[in-house]
Amino acid sequence: MEISALTRSVVKRNHALICPDGYINSKVPGWDNCTVNVLINEQMGAHLCQTLITAAAGCKIKGENKSSEIFFYVVQGSCNATIGKEKRKLSKGHFVYVPVHTKYDFSSIKAGTQLLTFHKVYQPLEGHPVPGILFGDSSTIPGPSYLGDKALRLQVLLPDNLSFDMAVNIFTYDSGGHLPMVETHIMEHGLMYLQGQGIYMLDQEWYPVKKGDTIWMAPYCQQWFTAMGKEPAVYIYYKNVNRFPTEI
Repeated sequence: MEISALTRSVVKRNHALICPDGYINSKVPGWDNCTVNVLINEQMGAHLCQTLITAAAGCKIKGENKSSEIFFYVVQGSCNATIGKEKRKLSKGHFVYVPVHTKYDFSSIKAGTQLLTFHKVYQPLEGHPVPGILFGDSSTIPGPSYLGDKALRLQVLLPDNLSFDMAVNIFTYDSGGHLPMVETHIMEHGLMYLQGQGIYMLDQEWYPVKKGDTIWMAPYCQQWFTAMGKEPAVYIYYKNVNRFPTEI
């Protein structure tokens, strides 16, 4: 008999590991005929929201950003996206950045399609325009070695300019590849594993992680990762950037 009280999921003061075995579905107005799993949210102390949408037959996803920006990434499957007045067909690895005050409408969504989302309240910066709609394909984005280590490759999906207050990157580790230091920094992270497995250290605690897992890291949560297994480990992650670090 399977013991239902076992899980790898952990939720702590400054970090969380959310695994698929504990998903509870949510309903979001305007997101119809789909399963929505809210993986990271303000209720846990975060300053971002991360969701995973899994489409059923007849799925439609519509809304309008009021104060937040949203980044949509196609984990698997395909759909049509109308963002403002721009229309594109999206498939695995494609993404779209939806700016604040913008309508979005996803249709013709193939059953089983999964969309990962990162949401953040947009912080305008005087002298810099609000970013526009941005479509992209991760397969066309270069992945240079990270800090000179050929076992680590980093793809930067959003432009690195001061109009953007969020960054979304894809980090690939060859088996045995690892971060060159224990990171301790002000940026908050939300991430999901797209492939592979490894060991993540969060706040001096060690967690086995694999494809499908989500991690939240609060500011100054110490972090380190090494990839294990027979294939590269790949995760997509969010961080807040380009804004003055205090309101004082």
